[in-house]
Amino acid sequence: MSREFVAHVLALALLAGGGASRASADEIRLLASNAVREPYFELIPQFEKASGHRVKAEWGGTVDIVRRATAGEALDVVVIPDVRVNELRKLGAVSERVDLAASKIGVAGRPGASRPDLANIDGLKRTLLAANRLVISSGPSSNHMLALFARMGVADDIRPKLLQLAPGLSVGEAIAAGMGDIGFTQVSELLTIKGIDYLGPLPEDVQSVTIFSAGFLSTTRSPQAAHELVAYLAGANAAPVLREHGLDPR
Repeated sequence: MSREFVAHVLALALLAGGGASRASADEIRLLASNAVREPYFELIPQFEKASGHRVKAEWGGTVDIVRRATAGEALDVVVIPDVRVNELRKLGAVSERVDLAASKIGVAGRPGASRPDLANIDGLKRTLLAANRLVISSGPSSNHMLALFARMGVADDIRPKLLQLAPGLSVGEAIAAGMGDIGFTQVSELLTIKGIDYLGPLPEDVQSVTIFSAGFLSTTRSPQAAHELVAYLAGANAAPVLREHGLDPR
């Protein structure tokens, strides 16, 4: 759906003269997951320069974003996991979904610590049991990890040493602050954190991929500008930036 969407919006932009003029520039209110924050720090200024629109962006955890989107807050676009966008559509809070990027779960450790065996599920199990303190988020990766711990039969063993952060808090920053030996969250949320070692993705046999999608709020006051923003974030110029930050363009 993303390719057709981008082509449609770009065609509209060409018919309108190639972008917004300064006189018709809008402010777009974007509320997005921390998983896309780093690449969007690069992409949003590019879009603003090309379009003339202004983007007021905020970042947070999925739970808080869904709460704000259903509370009638003045927003134009949210970027959260696709399943949550679908839930918002059923509630009537979102009118349309566009898939933007796929994200794997990554693993972080303390600098200088011995590198764990992440080749397969057996190595991961040994790593979990050997760690003194584990950190997970409250986002989509945490749901997968908790279910995985139970499936691996280690949930009871690691429960006393498991720290689950409040929504929106950074697993990488928690590891950097010495709050855990090893942590699990979206790869894109770990690559730029200083004071940690990024150890790689979860083993493929226990990996989970989350699709992050844009949802257009039904109450948007700037629908055309919002569509132009999402078309840019789904377009060819965005793809290399997303890959650089550990995300797979959709």
